[in-house]
Formats: sequence, C-alpha cells, structure tokens
Amino acid sequence: MRKLALSDEILLSIQQPARYIGGEVNMIKKDLSKMAVKFAFCFPDVYEIGMSHLGIQILYSMFNRREDMCCERVYSPWMDLDPIMREKKIPLFTMESQEPVKNFDFLGITLQYEMCYTNVLQVLDLSQIPLHACDRTEKDPIVIGGGPCAYNPEPLADFFDMFYIGEGETVYFELMDRYKENKAAGGTRKQFLEMAAELPGIYVPAFYDVAYNEDGTLKSFTPNNPHAKASIKKQVVTNMDDVGYIERPLVPYIKATQDRVVLEIQRGCIRGCRFCQAGNIYRPLREHSLEYLKNYAYQMLKSTGHEEISLSSLSSSDYTYLEGLVNFLIDEFKGKGVNISLPSLRIDAFSLDVMSKIQDIKKSSITFAPEAGSQRLRDVINKGLTEEVILKGAREAFEAGWNRVKLYFMLGQPTETVEDMEGIALLSEKIAEEYYEIPKDQRHGKVQVVASSSFFVPKPFTPFQWARMCTQDEFIQRAGIVRSKFREMKNFKSLRYNWHEAELTVLEGVFARGDRRVGAVLEEAYRNGAIYDSWSEYFKNDIWMKAFETCGVDISFYTTRERSLDELFPWDFIDAGVSKEFLKREWKNAIQEKVTPNCRQKCSGCGAMAFGGGVCFEGRI
Repeated sequence: MRKLALSDEILLSIQQPARYIGGEVNMIKKDLSKMAVKFAFCFPDVYEIGMSHLGIQILYSMFNRREDMCCERVYSPWMDLDPIMREKKIPLFTMESQEPVKNFDFLGITLQYEMCYTNVLQVLDLSQIPLHACDRTEKDPIVIGGGPCAYNPEPLADFFDMFYIGEGETVYFELMDRYKENKAAGGTRKQFLEMAAELPGIYVPAFYDVAYNEDGTLKSFTPNNPHAKASIKKQVVTNMDDVGYIERPLVPYIKATQDRVVLEIQRGCIRGCRFCQAGNIYRPLREHSLEYLKNYAYQMLKSTGHEEISLSSLSSSDYTYLEGLVNFLIDEFKGKGVNISLPSLRIDAFSLDVMSKIQDIKKSSITFAPEAGSQRLRDVINKGLTEEVILKGAREAFEAGWNRVKLYFMLGQPTETVEDMEGIALLSEKIAEEYYEIPKDQRHGKVQVVASSSFFVPKPFTPFQWARMCTQDEFIQRAGIVRSKFREMKNFKSLRYNWHEAELTVLEGVFARGDRRVGAVLEEAYRNGAIYDSWSEYFKNDIWMKAFETCGVDISFYTTRERSLDELFPWDFIDAGVSKEFLKREWKNAIQEKVTPNCRQKCSGCGAMAFGGGVCFEGRI
C-alpha cells in the first residue's frame, strides 16, 4: 500500500482530498529506483482543471511508454492546503509515488494561460526549488516550460531553466537521451543545458543577453553561449498518424471540468482569424486519418468507462472525414449510453444535422462565435462569417428544435467603433426575431439569446501583435455602450448580456506581450499574496498595482502603447512558422478591412509550408 504524503488529519481537514492522493483508474506507477529519468509534469492550477487538459494526458502516456523513464503528475494545491504545506514545511509531491517533486530530474510545467503565472511560482516555492534558475544547484530538477504561453517565454525567463517550443512528440525523447548521456559522463547542470540548447525547439534563457533602447523598447537579443542558437524553430508533428495517442486515459475519482474521453481529430486551423494565437502558432492544419481515430475512440472508451466522447480541434467542421467519424461513433456507441460532443462547429446545415443526431431529444443551447457585432469588424478580424450565414444558421437551429443561443463577442478589437459595439445588441435582436418568425405552433417555448463579450488582448504571432490595447476604463465604457443598446431592443426580455473582468484582461495583456522586466512584477505580486489569479474570487488587483509601482514598471508600455512595424519584439527570436512579413501583411489587410481566404481556398504564403506537411500539401502529387 502506498504511503501518502499528507496525513489523515490533513486530508480530513481540506476540501476534496482526492486532489492529492492519486490512485486513479489507469494511473501508471513505476519503481522510481529503477528509472534513468524521472519527470514530474505539472499543470499549475487546481486538480479538476489540470485533469481536463489533453496535452498532459498525451505526454503522460507517451513518456510512460518508455521503459527507462517515468512521468508523474503534480497540480497546484488549492487555497485550503497551500498554507498548511507552508506551515508544516511539507514539500510538494507527485500524485503517483507521493515523492517530493524536488527529488525528480525534471519538473515540466505547461503554460496554458498568463493568469496562471503566480501558480507557477507557487509550485516552485512549495516544491522547495529556488524560484530563480540561476540559484539552482546540481541537486535541483531541471525546470522546463511548454505550451502556448511559451511562445513568449520572456516574462518567465528568470524562473525556467529551459523552454520547449512546439509539440512534445518531436524532440522530448532526444532531450531525455542527452540528459542520460550527460549524467553517465558525470556532467554538470550547465553542460546538460548546453547539450539541450543545441536541440531544435529548446530555448535556454540564461544563454541569451537582452539590451533595451532609451525608450524602453528591445534593442537586441543575442546568444552569450556558443551552444545557443540565434533562432528557435518550433517543433511540429508532420504526419499525425505517426505518433501514438492515449490508449488508457486517466480517470479521476472526483468530477473534473471535462469529464469525458477527448479525441483529438486534427491540429491547426485553416481560418486565419487575426486575433487568434492558436490559429497561427499551430499551423499548418494536420489531420488524423479516420482509421486512426476509430481505433483510439474504441480503446479509450473501453478503458475508461466514460459515457461521453468529445472531438477536439480548433475548428471541427474543417475536418475532412467528420461525417464518416460521426457516423461511426453513432453506429458504434450511441446505443451503448455514450454521448458524442462536437465543440468548435461552424453552424451550417450539415453541423445542425450532425448535432440533431448526437444530442438528446431535449436540446441544449447552440453556440455561435461571431466575435464582432458588425460585418465591417468581422472583415477586419478575418472571421469569415457573414450576418446572412449567422441568421440562416440560427433560423435552421430554431426550426430543428433549439431555442437557446449563446453568442461570443470580443470588445476592444482594432478599429472598433460605437456602431460595431452596438452591433452586438442589434445582431442578438435579429437572431431573436428569426425565432419569432417561426409560426407559434412550431416554436419550442420562449427563445433565449445570451451574448457574452470578452475583452481583446493582442497576442504574439498574430497580425494584431502590433495593436494598441484598451485601458480598463475603456473596456468598461465599451461594455456599458453594449449594455445600453441591449436595453433598447424590442425583445429585451429574451436577451441577456454579460462581460469579462476588465482588470484581469489588462494584466493578461501585460504578460502576453511582456519582456523579462515584468518577471520582477510577477515575483513581487506573488510574494505579497497573489495566487490563483485566473479565479475571480481570489484575484486581488490591488496587490498587482502595488507590485507594478514597487518595481517601477509602466503598465501602459505593454498595453496601450502604439508599436511600429519595425520594432523588435521579445518573442522575435522564435520561428513559429508564420513569418513576420506575413503577419505585417495581414495587419495592413485588417486596417484596410480586406478579407484573406482560408488555407483551403488559397495559400497566403504564411511560411508554414516549410514544415513539409499538412494542408499546405493537400491535393499535391
């Protein structure tokens, strides 16, 4: 029987002890004493969120297939356990063996969202690992970061030994081999970092020097070690069927946020929305074959007992074999109590037909993401969705039995006017009117249209990385304009409008385009109690504002400042596959309200063809 890191007394005093004891269905437990490489994989948020993350499940399965290596998991302790661990000096531990994280060779941390950065420091702190990479000794784990936020790693540069840029199935095993080689030779920590820095996709921040101009902009970013590369190229799986998937996904004993089997059908996107970082950094679109997905769908459902399977991608409707896959899942599993979930569908006749087949008779709400209230602004952001298509889709959904619609918008996007803002209310009203045009005896109760708006954050490797961001007051003012317009609508009682927190958005904007200087603000805020910032009930904006003041860092420099096209960005040393020239061209197209065709309509020369696979080569001999 495993010995738990927490006593019964502690476990009985906290919420959800199952967050910390492990032992889940399909958990892999190896003998640590026989492992050449011990890897602790961390999701820096509460267990229920981390257990829902597909990337960790994929890499957990992949790492543990290797006989000389073990991969164990660690999550951020919740707010009730955190102070107990500090008071009793209990080191943070992994789920599988309950061993302290500090005893592992690697601590890998996935970086999914900027507002989890204080939790990264929490994990290091509770693990009793020095926060700063430069203070770590030969006894400390190598701390490695990856995920979408690693595409601008600079705000976290002081806290990580290295970053992995790209998809984990490509270089990780070679990195582990170099670690074993260095260890066998009696090499030092620095020698291993030098060996790692020679690998494609690996960035070691300590091996680079940064200089700034008098106006605060970046002057230069240069390697200071002969093993470091001037440019770090993201790593991409070219043929998706060449890599294994998850045969036996972990199944938690408590309800996770995503409590289902997740089947990744493709990576990347063809659409080219100009605000979307994922659509750019995951280029090119690459698909799994139908047979591959059939095989893993069957294995995962059989090994977990889950009653729902979700098809994961940025735009499921663009998957070539979607109809065949859905029909297979319906034929194979629908009669066996298995529900099928299809997020990220474009609402058209085919999608509605598919959803009618897979949803229960009582239909849940249907979701549209127009992102902007006017057609002009949708052209600016290259959404590729017309009002005619939106209204037609809503009408067809209402006629098929749906009566609840969710709409997602974004406020504060480049060139936005009052007319664009008010267009959110007007479009919501038009959708409600579509419902009331259906004969009364054919309606299904009252219609409800719920419109939600987040606030725009410019992200690296998007055409909007040059854009000015709104201030907190401007965001709130814009939400007020939309809310006032909603109150004028004839069908006001059928409409609802809500919006995201502006304070949080501003902070996200700082870290999205930040450089190494904002790391000091992060550390100052953390030491003064900032933690779980992505949870609104724990976010303390006053701590952050004081930290910016203490560190002498100007928020507006990173958010509202206009950027010139020739400015050197902190992330420019990363080759993400989309060229800066393409992004500049798209930024100019946005200002001119020009629409760019999707990748299957016409190649835009973004640079992703250099990877040698995916949609760029569809139809070629």
